[in-house]
Amino acid sequence: MALEIVFDCPRTRKRLQNGPLGWLLEGFCAWLLEHGFSRYSIRKHLAGVSHLNEYLEKSGAGSRAVLTSDDIDRFFQAYPLWCRHQGPLEKHLRRARYTINRFTSYLRTETLFEARPRQVHYQRLLDTYLDWMRRYQHAADGTLQVRAHSLEQFLRWLGPEASLQELQGLTPERVENFFLACARKLGRAARRSMQSALRTFFRFCLYQGYIQRPLDRAVPTLRTYKLSGVPRGLTDDQAQHVLKCINRTTTAGRRDYAIIQMLYTYGVRGVQLRILRLEDIDWVQNHLLFRAVKQGKNIRVPLTPAVGESLLDYLRNSRPRCLARQVFLTCRPVYQPLPNSNSLSAIVARCIRAAGIEVSHQGAHAFRHCFATRMLKEGYSLKAIADVLGHRCLGTTFIYTKVDINNLKQVALDWPQGV
Repeated sequence: MALEIVFDCPRTRKRLQNGPLGWLLEGFCAWLLEHGFSRYSIRKHLAGVSHLNEYLEKSGAGSRAVLTSDDIDRFFQAYPLWCRHQGPLEKHLRRARYTINRFTSYLRTETLFEARPRQVHYQRLLDTYLDWMRRYQHAADGTLQVRAHSLEQFLRWLGPEASLQELQGLTPERVENFFLACARKLGRAARRSMQSALRTFFRFCLYQGYIQRPLDRAVPTLRTYKLSGVPRGLTDDQAQHVLKCINRTTTAGRRDYAIIQMLYTYGVRGVQLRILRLEDIDWVQNHLLFRAVKQGKNIRVPLTPAVGESLLDYLRNSRPRCLARQVFLTCRPVYQPLPNSNSLSAIVARCIRAAGIEVSHQGAHAFRHCFATRMLKEGYSLKAIADVLGHRCLGTTFIYTKVDINNLKQVALDWPQGV
């Protein structure tokens, strides 16, 4: 039994198995062991769940076949009044919520948790729009996620007016005011995303008859210039200093070193590292395959000795046992692939800060810009750089001509002499 592995004392096991949730804790303990939690962590989690079990028993609940969101909410409303804790209450509650979230994750796998449906007044309108985008605009899943994120901000701002009946009263002035206020807080890419989302949404509403005038024309156009900025990245010396400052004696350090080493060596996007799979590493032919993203091209590159050694060190000594085929996983249970681009960017930013380097851009793209700039200095053509970076359009690579110092020196005019 799983509880016998974690707890030696029979009285402790018997106490845990009492109460409305007692019959669930054996399975929960086995689930935690399966996902790589230590005995110490499992004891902490089971102690936290025992508080929920005690609360349900005192409130008169019998043996529960299913736990609900309402049970969790009532527990946390009452918990601060009677719990015993050391240190700040907020910190204690945060740990308790972490434990209960782990418990509900287990219950979901066993279909024993009844979550409260997420009800928002604009959900029907948003779902109808996204379905229209999928059917008639053939939008990809990634595009739909970005559109939904932008539109949720607008629909929340509208409040009760975000309904099929109230949209008729929406005016161009309100649309313009929202966009201008929102644009002040967003970067260039986010502004363009919001602009596209609003315009397609109003075209959809006009097509469906929810509005009677083309409000897509009320969304302002903020003039932007292509290639107006310069690449924001690390210098080659800074990138190498980041690599030297990573502690490779820890589990997380070996993983982080392999990630930074690959970003520095190949200049790939962060998402290409997140989706890199074990079968994409060809140890026999010494090749790596980075799969295409953003409608780019697959990239096959040689496996350099530095990258190969860092990968072997991570795979042999730090990568946890997991059914997932992705190379890079989280370092703490539940072990899983890195969930999103923010998680990998956070790893890169943490390594840059640990090296004492202050740059405006601290994500994975800082190493991508560093790689492209390094290739330019070594004399590679823009076409060669575009192929390595996976750009389908050569115009995307033109931004790096702004940091091609050697060629810029050749076209510089002499400083005029005083007359």
